[in-house]
Amino acid sequence: MARSNDPNDPKGLIREAYRIEGIGMPECRSIFLDWALSLPDGRDQAQALQNLHALYAPDAPDHPMTQVLNDGLSASQAPKRRGGWRSRPRG
Repeated sequence: MARSNDPNDPKGLIREAYRIEGIGMPECRSIFLDWALSLPDGRDQAQALQNLHALYAPDAPDHPMTQVLNDGLSASQAPKRRGGWRSRPRG
């Protein structure tokens, strides 16, 4: 895979997924995981995801990668539950 100048997709994984004819949801999920793991340290994953969605989704609303990006956006916006000792009532 060719490197990309896009700081949101440095390996060009998302870009290439949109170019693969007949790609399915399982492949897109796998590519998304690889993308998430390959983001450089310090890069805001939620912001990168929003930027990629804004770039690709309008032109390919029915593409399986768009659905994966939508799912990622939903998950990143879901409230986080605090667990462990912090969530226990103090008494």
